[in-house]
Amino acid sequence: RSPRGAGSGDGSPSSAAAETPSTEDFSLSLLDTNLPAEAETELRSFIAKRLTKGTLFEGMGNVAPVGLSIPENKIGCYYCRFQQENLLEMSTLESDVNAPEYVVCFLGGSEKEDTFRLELDKYIQSLKINLALEQKTLETYVNPYLRSWFENAICPIQRVVQLFQEKLAFLLHAALSYTPVEVKNADERTEKDISRFLAAASLQGLVQEETMTSLCIAMTEEQHKSMIIDCSGPQPQLHNAGSNRFCEDWMHAFLNGAEGGNPFLFQQILENFKLKAIQDINNLKRFIRQAEMNHYALFKCYMFLKNCGSGDILLKIVKVEHAEMPEARNVVTVLEEFMRE
Repeated sequence: RSPRGAGSGDGSPSSAAAETPSTEDFSLSLLDTNLPAEAETELRSFIAKRLTKGTLFEGMGNVAPVGLSIPENKIGCYYCRFQQENLLEMSTLESDVNAPEYVVCFLGGSEKEDTFRLELDKYIQSLKINLALEQKTLETYVNPYLRSWFENAICPIQRVVQLFQEKLAFLLHAALSYTPVEVKNADERTEKDISRFLAAASLQGLVQEETMTSLCIAMTEEQHKSMIIDCSGPQPQLHNAGSNRFCEDWMHAFLNGAEGGNPFLFQQILENFKLKAIQDINNLKRFIRQAEMNHYALFKCYMFLKNCGSGDILLKIVKVEHAEMPEARNVVTVLEEFMRE
């Protein structure tokens, strides 16, 4: 299913359903598409080959180039197989065997859909859960949900950048520092977009889970309150917001990228932002290990914190991580004193 006017010409949504191919004897029944007939047949053949090979695992999406008889010729195709669960009959083994299975395809202008593969997996999971819970019909729920895939799964980061503009630096700072954020007077989509941006910009999964938990607790217990985002006006108003040079520099990178309006570029900038933050954390940890035995290395720590643009956040993160390590904790205490002065 490809977005109209979103990097793929006229767009050509496509989705199909199939039984599990335990052998080569299976068929695909079309549920919904706006692909031309010839292109839809080609897509069906493309999916059938992968089902026959047994390389389509339930709930795990894949991205691959696919050649279709449409103006773009070769485009990126995200495809995912999932099984509809009947919650009322899950206790019986037989219902599992007979549960209908589907393959959903999203077609985009390039193979860059791989950048959003995890987001699209979550999008399919949400479809699966809603189908199971409410037994919604194809016309009233499934078709509109699938038609909205590009807007809902690919564009949230782009919308947040366009909404916040220069104030994006405060949002990046809140995400990095795990500052609690409250969103007020926002419509449902905007609130979800902001929440997703904060999750995507945070270091969740890139640093130890225990560190993140401790950091969240530490930030919540600090004297300053949660950051408030008031969306009642045309531009969001922020209260109790913090920023630093690092986040301001990356804010400009996002705004420069906004000129092209490419959501895949925003995702790449966000990944680079997190990668640089992790590199800075690892460098600081290395300096701290050296500073446990070397006073010159302690000065290097201080100069690094002073020049990196994000010393306020990095110091909090390493303080949490080194809380149980006496020598490192002493180094961090001295650094805190230097930074205050």
